[in-house]
Amino acid sequence: MQSLLAVNFGDMFKTLFNDMGFMQGSWQNYVMILISFVLMYLAIVKKFEPMLLLPIAFGMFLINIPGAEHVLWGQHPAGNNDFDAVEAESRGLLWYLYFGVDKVIYPPLIFLGIGAMTDFGPLIANPKSMLIGTGAQLGVFVAFTLAIFCGFSVAAAASIAIIGGADGPTAIYVTSKLSPDLVSTIAIAAYSYMALIPIIQKPIMKLLTTKKERLIKMKPLRQVSKLEKILFPIIITLVVGIILPDAIALLGMLMLGNLFKESGVVDRLSTQAQHGLMNTITIFLGVAVGCKAKGEMFLDYHTLIIIAIGLFAFIMGTVGGILVAKVMCKLTKGQINPLIGSAGVSAVPMAARISEDVGRQYDPQNHLLMHAMGPNVAGVIGSAIAAGALLAFFYPTYVDGTAVASAVSSVQTIIA
Repeated sequence: MQSLLAVNFGDMFKTLFNDMGFMQGSWQNYVMILISFVLMYLAIVKKFEPMLLLPIAFGMFLINIPGAEHVLWGQHPAGNNDFDAVEAESRGLLWYLYFGVDKVIYPPLIFLGIGAMTDFGPLIANPKSMLIGTGAQLGVFVAFTLAIFCGFSVAAAASIAIIGGADGPTAIYVTSKLSPDLVSTIAIAAYSYMALIPIIQKPIMKLLTTKKERLIKMKPLRQVSKLEKILFPIIITLVVGIILPDAIALLGMLMLGNLFKESGVVDRLSTQAQHGLMNTITIFLGVAVGCKAKGEMFLDYHTLIIIAIGLFAFIMGTVGGILVAKVMCKLTKGQINPLIGSAGVSAVPMAARISEDVGRQYDPQNHLLMHAMGPNVAGVIGSAIAAGALLAFFYPTYVDGTAVASAVSSVQTIIA
């Protein structure tokens, strides 16, 4: 009996020892844990996009704790990493949270909340600012071309390119459809650059504008009627939906949220979209994205290339918006301050605040915030349209591997 107990206890302790995390982990896991600590520091201490960076960092931290993946995510059949292949009886919490990313549910719901918090009045009052938002999409197309040259597939290149729109939910939406394995890399790159907007944009703004241009004071915007604000989301949804149906999931939810806000008859829905729903989905989205940043997948030279291309895309998006604003300044004989061009990227309202800050550095009485909000919200619409265009071109080819190879060959031939 004593011998049997000794054997049983011995086997139990041996099993416990083998199940311990440090027996299962790799160096990649520990590197990713350190990276997650850095991201937490940036979110908590530096306050860089803490609403999403903190849950993303903690999701990354959780999934890289050695031995935790099978508990938190679930058991994959041998050699199979597909989301749907996780055995039903072993699915963990993170599998269910990630369902909203895999099935592209969270990003449109985030857009619903953004729409409920957004005032499209400055864009309605100055429709020309839509051109600046369009110009800021330059980063998307430059990044796409660079990614193709770096050897990425068309689907991956389209996913990388959308970082240039400076819109995290849009980046996740496109990548979830085209290149699911890149979701965590692209999401972290997109939100990191959005958090670094003051550092990235200010030198570019000063480099591309003259002191005389920075001192331009713009005329106050006209008052926008309630009827205009109600009709705007309906008309935009109808026009874009007919022309580009692939953009309707993001754009439609954005405009529905805005209609909640501007109609004035569903305050409870508007409040819920802005606060309760937005906060809940933000938590789920952040943790779910972070949990895909596993060491063996994330620590790859392709990741560094994606991050570098994403940074260049963000820079070119800022450059594109400023250049369009400079052209408009010339055409209007100095009525447009080119500083508002940097707000053409989709980071609302941070990019608009940067335009205000730089303008006031040169003239404390020069207030550009409301003028910059026009291009800023135009950038949100522009990024959704760019996402729809990329999906319209490349989503069908992603499903068909033969078509992907053909598309890659065609695009590389055109570029060459």
